[in-house]
Amino acid sequence: MEEEEVDKPEHDTHSNSSSKKGSSSGSKKSGKLDKIKSASTKSASLSSSKKKVDSEASSKLSPKGKNPSEKSPIDKPNDKILKKGNVGIRLMKKRRNSPLGGVKLPNGTKDESGLDNPDLGRFLLKQARDLVSSGDNPQKALELALRASKSFEICANGKPSLELVMCLHVTAAIHCSIGQYSEAIPILEHSIEILVPEEGQEHALAKFAGYMQLGDTYAMLGQVENSTNCYSTGLDVQKQALGETDPRVGETCRYLAEAHVQALQFDDAQMVCQMALDIHRENGSPASLEEAADRRLMGLICETKGDHEAALEHLVLASMAMVANGQESEVASIDCSIGDAYLSLSRYDEAVFAYQKALTAFKTTKGENHPSVASVFVRLADLYNKTGKLRDSKSYCENALRIYEKPVPGIPPEEIASGLSDVSAIYESMNELDQAIKLLGKALKIYNDAPGQQSTIAGIEAQMGVMYYMMGNYSESYNSFKNAISKLRASGEKKSAFFGIALNQMGLSCVQRYAINEAAELFEEAKIILEQECGPYHPDTLGVYSNLAGTYDAMGSMSTKKTWIICCKLGQVLCMMN
Repeated sequence: MEEEEVDKPEHDTHSNSSSKKGSSSGSKKSGKLDKIKSASTKSASLSSSKKKVDSEASSKLSPKGKNPSEKSPIDKPNDKILKKGNVGIRLMKKRRNSPLGGVKLPNGTKDESGLDNPDLGRFLLKQARDLVSSGDNPQKALELALRASKSFEICANGKPSLELVMCLHVTAAIHCSIGQYSEAIPILEHSIEILVPEEGQEHALAKFAGYMQLGDTYAMLGQVENSTNCYSTGLDVQKQALGETDPRVGETCRYLAEAHVQALQFDDAQMVCQMALDIHRENGSPASLEEAADRRLMGLICETKGDHEAALEHLVLASMAMVANGQESEVASIDCSIGDAYLSLSRYDEAVFAYQKALTAFKTTKGENHPSVASVFVRLADLYNKTGKLRDSKSYCENALRIYEKPVPGIPPEEIASGLSDVSAIYESMNELDQAIKLLGKALKIYNDAPGQQSTIAGIEAQMGVMYYMMGNYSESYNSFKNAISKLRASGEKKSAFFGIALNQMGLSCVQRYAINEAAELFEEAKIILEQECGPYHPDTLGVYSNLAGTYDAMGSMSTKKTWIICCKLGQVLCMMN
């Protein structure tokens, strides 16, 4: 049986930011509230790193790009099986009037008696695939696939059946193609339960394919934690079947590492990506395109974690591997990442050189109005903004917007939305908040609640909440944070540091609206999450301690004890840090 692969949609990660301290009031109550300040003392750098992740993770990390349809189980017919069934299929066509394989009875029902014929399942599955390939009638294809599954299940008689599993994978893929992701999950779970890896390598690899497809389906629903868990389990199954140093295991490691990057789980991503690099070293092969892709991903991870020197080393090696394999056209995107590393190291001249080199290559290979060109304009705008050359920065922002607002045909909408978000961040840093919010609003309309983009949409809404807060529009800020947090809860990101920071920011909005009890609940939840994810000494955690103490103080005498406890804890942490 062929090993099935399903492309994982590249999801953009959400952005992050901080808010300013709320304005003071003359009243006694608001005077106490003035003690509450934002916890996001490092949000500027965190926001910058998240936007690099957005840009890099949405680009093609592997030089060997594949069309998603090539990996879909729908388009992978089992020729060996179909050849054996040709004679039976011709006979069935003569015997049956319905394409579903049953003769219509006078009362309009279908005769299910023929489902115990294995040739029927193969025939129905082929018909379903043909319909999906033509794109004519996905609902009809789903009916055929479901009947094929039933036929295979009857014929299997309770025994593990690769044909049944393959059919279930196809059925789940059809459900996903028409947006029925929730219906696909139990089907894939059933396909995983059927197989026993001890039956042989084919069974193990089919089980691996099921886990990966299930992970992709969870990803489309925005359930990041469930998605990465499925990928991790699939990787373990594949290791047992193929061995830990098989090159195919390395490819899965990169796939899982990319998923961890999307989920902002950079420590896990680095560990898995290092496993992929170790496999390349164990196999002793010369620098390949696969290794270049792994090194590029590792460079992105190191850059996001603040290890800029290590990032630069990996990126330069990736660039050399690309050139050695005759992939000069792909080097431009790596040059952009090299420029990012130089920018982080404040080596501005070298960053400009890397960006200009990439810009020239993109204009030559993709045209002057391609979003890749706009992405370099955004990087140059960011560089000149950081070096105080605001006029040059705005000029590059305008050049980028001209491309994003009139994109060339065939460009994924998500790429345009990501670019608009990046430009918005630059305008925000220039304190042009109206323009920044306007651009984020356009990005939000492009995403339009698309499946698999819930975390990204939540990040944009949280960013808008921050800017509304800075403008003093606390009601809009509260509503934006409320929408963002509800999406993050639904997508299973209730344990991330970003979720904790978003809770803290929403708490600040509640304070400004005098919803003190709700603010205290949000700060408490943020405290628990940030203590676990960042530790008690992290500036974000310390900020939440301060906000929580100020909130309890504002609530009056009933919360005096809680205020004292929080203040003592904050004092202990500060003393230990000194």
